[in-house]
Amino acid sequence: MSVYLETDRLVLRQFTVDDVDAIVELDSDPEVMRYLTGGRATPRAEVRDVQIPFWMAYYEQDTGHGFWVAVEKATGQFLGWFHFRPHPGEDAPVEAGVELGYRLRRSAWGKGYATEGSRALIDKGFTELGVERVYAETMVINTASHRVMAKAGLRYIRTFHQDWPEKIPGDEHGDVEYALTRAEWAATRA
Repeated sequence: MSVYLETDRLVLRQFTVDDVDAIVELDSDPEVMRYLTGGRATPRAEVRDVQIPFWMAYYEQDTGHGFWVAVEKATGQFLGWFHFRPHPGEDAPVEAGVELGYRLRRSAWGKGYATEGSRALIDKGFTELGVERVYAETMVINTASHRVMAKAGLRYIRTFHQDWPEKIPGDEHGDVEYALTRAEWAATRA
């Protein structure tokens, strides 16, 4: 197991092909997928043949960015995953920063795992990876994710609207961006 990061309660490790079942189960929960696909599950073939290979390709780049399985340290239980990666758009400006994201099982919600993992990735980004800005986005109506972003130290930046290939209930309200710069993060450490 290649460990990327440890916190008090979490181990973030690299994905392997053995994680297909855990991701299929996670993405089969309509509540987990509510703000991503409107509740539609990710097909097993897509997880196996597209998602996990895409996530694992980050490790070959050896930049410190990518996707990681979140495991509860005390039990070894799969909780979900986190990502910390450069803006995924090809034409994204450098100043956009590094995107923080997370998807956790419903049984892990409300226990502070998303905040704990997010803070650890933010700290690693600013102290070890040379990141200048971290941002996260979610739907306006996903207030639980807003709270995680704020607790992790990010601040509200804007509300915006974008075109999505599929309509999701609530997308008419738009999305929000939260962010934190290295200078803002350093000021909280002083």
